[in-house]
Amino acid sequence: MTDQWRTHRLELDDQTLREWDAVVLSSSDEGIVLDRSAFYPGGGGQPPDEGVLLWGGVQTRIVGARKGDDLYLIAAEGDPAPPPGTAVRGALADERRTALMRTHSGLHVLCGVVFRDYGSLVTGGNMEPLTARMDFDMPELPPGFKEAVEAACNAEVASDRRIDIRVLPRDEAFMLPDIIRTATNLVPPDVTEVRIVDIVGLDQQADGGTHVASTKHIGRIEVAKIESKGRGFRRLRIRIAD
Repeated sequence: MTDQWRTHRLELDDQTLREWDAVVLSSSDEGIVLDRSAFYPGGGGQPPDEGVLLWGGVQTRIVGARKGDDLYLIAAEGDPAPPPGTAVRGALADERRTALMRTHSGLHVLCGVVFRDYGSLVTGGNMEPLTARMDFDMPELPPGFKEAVEAACNAEVASDRRIDIRVLPRDEAFMLPDIIRTATNLVPPDVTEVRIVDIVGLDQQADGGTHVASTKHIGRIEVAKIESKGRGFRRLRIRIAD
C-alpha cells in the first residue's frame, strides 16, 4: 500500500536490503526522517525494525519506527540524533529482520492452509521474531486439527512455493478472489494502490509487511498451542524453527 511520506521506503522494493546511504530530512522530538529508509515501521501485526544510523564517526541506535505524517525513526534514549542535511549510513539488525520475515511468511502459510482446508477467516494476529499467534473464526475444532494443520503447513514449506509481491490499483486488487482473508477489511478506503503478497498456489493477500522469497526459507512451523477465545474464536500460537 502506498503513502505520502517524504521517505522512499526501500524495504518495499528490496526486502533483502540491510544497509544503505541516506540524508536526514528532519530531526525532532517526533523522530528522525530520512529521504531513504529500509526500516519497516510496523503494521499488520509485524513490529518495527531496529538498527543503527552511522554518521560522522557517531552511531545512533534506532529502537523502532512509527507511522505519522512522515516515517519517523526512534533513536535510543540518550543517543545523539543527526541534524537535517547529515549524510548517514543506515543498517538494520539483520537477525531480527530476517526472523520477522520468516515469521510473517509463516503466518501467511498458516492462514492459507486454514482457509483452504477449513474455510475460516482471520480475526487477529501478532508476531515477534520466530513466535506468533493468529486468531480464527472457527466455532468447531475438528478432531486432530492441531496435528493436521502443522503437517499441512510444513508440506507447504517443503513445496518451496514462490512468494511474489506486486502492487495493483485498488479496483483491480479487489477483483482477485479471497484477497481479504480477515473477517474485516483492514485496507483503509483512501488507499488507491494495494500491495499484494502472493504465496503462489496457496495464499494471496493485501499486506504491507516483509517476507522471505519462498516458503523453503521459513523453516519448520510448529503449532505450539491452541486456545479458545470464546464465541467460536480459536487462537493458534506458532513457533518457527530451523
